[in-house]
Amino acid sequence: MKKTPRTPISRRHFIQTSAVAGAALLGSVPALRSFADAVAPAGTPARTAVDQVPLGKTGLHICRLGIGTGTDGGRTQHALGKSGFIDLIHYAYDHGVTYIDAAQAYATFPWIADAIKGLPREKLFIQSKIMGVPGDALATIDYHRKIFNTDYVDSMLVHCMINHDWTDEWKRAMDGFSEAKEKKWIRAKGVSCHSLPALRTANASDWNDVHLVRVNPQGQRIDGLAEEVQPEGNPKYDVSPVMAEIKSMHAKGRGIIGMKIIGDGAFVKPEDREKSIRFAMACQDIDAIVIGFTKKEHLDEAIERMNRALKEV
Repeated sequence: MKKTPRTPISRRHFIQTSAVAGAALLGSVPALRSFADAVAPAGTPARTAVDQVPLGKTGLHICRLGIGTGTDGGRTQHALGKSGFIDLIHYAYDHGVTYIDAAQAYATFPWIADAIKGLPREKLFIQSKIMGVPGDALATIDYHRKIFNTDYVDSMLVHCMINHDWTDEWKRAMDGFSEAKEKKWIRAKGVSCHSLPALRTANASDWNDVHLVRVNPQGQRIDGLAEEVQPEGNPKYDVSPVMAEIKSMHAKGRGIIGMKIIGDGAFVKPEDREKSIRFAMACQDIDAIVIGFTKKEHLDEAIERMNRALKEV
């Protein structure tokens, strides 16, 4: 596949000519703006998927679009083979995507070092996650540094919290995260949540710098109450409670990264992907999003959809 430069004239022309069609497909833009706090003033530079944007008030910057490495526990990306995975990461970097989302529980975890080898470390934002309360959090974080062959990890998260009292269970480990931040082994710390009670606890805790939050307007794989009886198939929840927590967290200066933008892979229809990306781009409380890509053309599509949505909102 022929590579496309990051800011080609042809892409800009594509965005301009596609705006009307996109609006017709999904309804009026003002309806989506109800999820945003503000609209970019006229005359400001065009925002793009590969902008380096502030991550809340952490003092860090992150690419607006990240490449996820953990679809289905990373097995989907792992199926590409190591060389295919590395090629995809480098393709993303060549197209301006410098945020890589990893986790110790992902099958791709051992491949990250080779995937970023040869890329300028200072231009990358690497986020990783730890699942299961570690006996020695500091040693576990050091293990991530060694596996990635890097002096530091930009953001380290507690992975996949569900229980409302997770901060009690993780208290000692969270202290280890804080020590690692003091040592500059990590630059930010936080949590990813998979239930509304856990998300509310995360919001209430001042320990968090960064939140990885499941979000899409269709309510596909969105945080619900842990005690809810989920219907057969993929559960769908009301997105408004999640968005309320996101707004509150961001107001506190936390960095917000949206995940499950493609509904955990469920959005096979283009109009669903368009709707979800537009929703995320219209929300001023979401700093960046991460999508688990497996094909270069999917990454190209996401960049085009994000650029179009950012232009219109």
